[in-house]
Amino acid sequence: MTLHLLPVRTGGAAENMASDFLLLQRYPHAAAPRFRHYGWHRPAFTFGYSQKIAFIRETLPADGPFDLCRRPTGGGLVDHRNDWTYALVIPRGHPLEELRATQSYREVHEGLADALRVQNVPARTKPVDAPQPAGTGGPAGICFERAEFHDVVHEITGEKIAGAAQKRNKHGLLFQGSIWRPATGAPVDWDRFRDDFATRLATALGVATEPVPWPDFPEAEVSGLTEQYSSPEWMEYR
Repeated sequence: MTLHLLPVRTGGAAENMASDFLLLQRYPHAAAPRFRHYGWHRPAFTFGYSQKIAFIRETLPADGPFDLCRRPTGGGLVDHRNDWTYALVIPRGHPLEELRATQSYREVHEGLADALRVQNVPARTKPVDAPQPAGTGGPAGICFERAEFHDVVHEITGEKIAGAAQKRNKHGLLFQGSIWRPATGAPVDWDRFRDDFATRLATALGVATEPVPWPDFPEAEVSGLTEQYSSPEWMEYR
């Protein structure tokens, strides 16, 4: 078994959410964990599956419009205008997938923080007994304004650097994660970071890395799911 490293792709918000979900539901190599980094065609925000659309509309900045989509995972409102976004799928039955959500979350973020430290970013995961540093708290439901336990934070400023949301089903565990670039406080070679992060994820999974081409999903399924994620019914689910 290897960790499949998928090519970097750029898409709209609905397309990106559909692609992540297909990597969980329809990946042709179901036993292989898979990892991808991706970008955004336009300024975008995504928000958690259970969040209320009224709260999201009240919270979005006034300088829109933005590409907006509800995620299949939980978590809060994420600003993707200056972030580094990734998805990781751990298949059903893998030891890391079988951990409690807080433990798997910590494992992924420990690897992320370590990959940042290689480039002199003083990153660490927030321990469960750590207080919220003064000036770094924010309202619940907005991702980068408030660090939760096992999020990645800046050791000096206390700012939140990275967070993630999860979805677990019969196929495995989907992580959708985001790094807020300005919070690193230092230049980062993001291509090198991707390789270092993937290596650490592979170590946590007990496998090697393997670059692979993008899977050949049926076009009708891709377009249909993208349309679903673009629909008013999905956006206004709550």
